[in-house]
Amino acid sequence: MQYVKLGSTGLDVSRICLGCMTYGLPDRGVHEWTLDEEASRPLIRQALEAGVTFFDTANVYSDGTSEEIVGRALRDFARRDEIVLATKVHSRMRTGPNGAGLSRKAILSELDNSLRRLGTDHVDLYQIHRFDPHTPVEETMEALHDVVKAGKVRYLGASSMYAWQFAKMQHAAELHGWTRFVSMQNHYNLLYREEEREMLPLCADQGVGVLPWSPLARGRLTRDWGTVTERSATDDFGGRLYLDGDHAIVAAVSRIAAGRGVPRARVALAWLLSRSTVTAPIVGAAKPHHLDDAVAALELELSEKELAELEQPYSPHPIAGH
Repeated sequence: MQYVKLGSTGLDVSRICLGCMTYGLPDRGVHEWTLDEEASRPLIRQALEAGVTFFDTANVYSDGTSEEIVGRALRDFARRDEIVLATKVHSRMRTGPNGAGLSRKAILSELDNSLRRLGTDHVDLYQIHRFDPHTPVEETMEALHDVVKAGKVRYLGASSMYAWQFAKMQHAAELHGWTRFVSMQNHYNLLYREEEREMLPLCADQGVGVLPWSPLARGRLTRDWGTVTERSATDDFGGRLYLDGDHAIVAAVSRIAAGRGVPRARVALAWLLSRSTVTAPIVGAAKPHHLDDAVAALELELSEKELAELEQPYSPHPIAGH
């Protein structure tokens, strides 16, 4: 395993972050394909044994059961001070007023709920899951600053939004002397590179770590185009992220993987890891070989010719994931 600083902070994180949306009760929330606790624990243990120290979940994943499963596993398998634990706030957790969003009330309430489910007294990285256009950015940033100063959160992060929105929130924090975001968790992979236009240059300029979600395009980069899986058959959100023309990129991944004699996932992740702006891709793992491929990708160095072959078929996409 490789380790790297998160943005311009002194925090060390593993170069592979384990995305924990995969772990949660299938009958809770909207993801029918998730793994229950018995099936999840061996994969979390495998990640730890491979040197992964960075774990990302969210309050909304499987209606909070992801946080519960991950929290129990990490308490059983690791020392708290050896891991970097991340979760998120924004999405709706209950019906009625104040059940979602980034108001002061929502942030303070949902953080306490997340800490209870995770079984810890602090989160290392607390991320806003999306931008909230209905709450003043000053209210959000002050509330986030307060939970850092209260010792419940070590660092702050954000997720998919427009670059101007991210800059606005960072400016509000700087203007008032509040805690700034140190990371951006955004939608970025070989099939979706719109982040290269504004968000990634902004993060590079400001020393913000980049944690791409869906680094394998929800598995599309790992299999023949059009293949249907249990997850893709029920993943309405994922079905809106990519275009029919993306099959040429998938074919390029397949050719290079065949020439290298490695699984396609390793090639797709190796490309992402070659990007100078990327800190740690957030990799989901439902099977042991998913983790094996993610770790092995760290050692796969693609040639300039291979990189060009992977990038050449790309065409502009509508903004997706915000």
